[in-house]
Formats: sequence, C-alpha cells, structure tokens
Amino acid sequence: MRNLFALHGQGPCERQSGALPYRMIDGKASYLLITSRRSARWMFPKGGIMRGKTPWESAAQEALEEAGIEGEVETTPIGSYRGAMNDENQTPVIVDIYPLRVDLEHDEWREKHQRQRRWVSIEEAQCLLDDPEKLAIATALERRLHQPAGMVRQAAH
Repeated sequence: MRNLFALHGQGPCERQSGALPYRMIDGKASYLLITSRRSARWMFPKGGIMRGKTPWESAAQEALEEAGIEGEVETTPIGSYRGAMNDENQTPVIVDIYPLRVDLEHDEWREKHQRQRRWVSIEEAQCLLDDPEKLAIATALERRLHQPAGMVRQAAH
C-alpha cells in the first residue's frame, strides 16, 4: 500500500480496520450499522489492529465486541475512509473496511449497553451515514452483491 500522510502533513496516519456487516434475505442486502459511543452517530464497527491479528481478523473481532455479530470476513477491504481517533489529539486515521457476511447475531454482547445496532437497506444507510466516504463503501458492496451470477470482467484488448 502507498504511504498515506496525515491531514496536517505530520507523517503517516494510524491504520485501523473495520467491518461492513451484511446479510442477504430474499436476494436483498441488509447492512448492520452501530452508533458510536460518544456522539451516537451511525457507523461501521471499527478499531485498532490488534496485536497478533490480521487487519481482517481485527475487523471481525471489533464486529463481535461492538455489534454482537459473527460471520465470514473477507481478506480484502472493500474500501477505506479517513477519520480521527477519539483521543485528545484527534489523531488522523485511515480505516480499511472488510465485508463481513453475518452468520450469527448474539442477543448479548460486550458493548450492548453502550451502542445501538440497526439493520438497514442501502437507502436507509444513505440517510443514516453522515460521511460520503462511508456511504461510498456501502454502495460499492451493494453493487458487488447484486452483480449477476457468473458475471466476469473481461480485460480490454
């Protein structure tokens, strides 16, 4: 990956990973959003990359802790967005988002009393996500999930 620099030119950004949880019901995708603890804004589960874990494993762990879900996480991010850590310096971060197909939704989980979770359509996500970069990531997954089966990209000759 290329070396991305902080918004203020103070060196490389911190990297985090997050999950974009989804499920398919009757051929339609639904996405799970959660609220942040401090501002109650709608977002994807995310956090720092955990020691000893890959970025996608960390994303799956954050989804379990923050949203109470488990499933199959992809090893390639669907997209990335810029954000800031909730520290006193508002340290800039780049968050890589990994699609996670949800297989199990727990009734009880670690941060249940700190966050809300909500399954939404892509249209509802457009209303709830306040960041165009996050919405673009959800839209990219929506397009990919609804490609006709067997569709193959052909290289230009």
